[in-house]
Amino acid sequence: MSQVANCPSCGGKSKIKEIDGQLTFEAIQDAEVFKKVAQPKKAVEKFKEKAESLEKELEVLTTNK
Repeated sequence: MSQVANCPSCGGKSKIKEIDGQLTFEAIQDAEVFKKVAQPKKAVEKFKEKAESLEKELEVLTTNK
């Protein structure tokens, strides 16, 4: 994952890259930020769905004994 910090010249959010010992700042576009935020949200949602289905399956298995 990229390192993100505030740009010292404009104050906006930027990706930090180090090339030959020199830091460069690349501005992050709004669409890119939304994409990066959406990825973990989707992963958490999938995890929740899987956990819920496993809980239901466990409940069925324990009640059938």
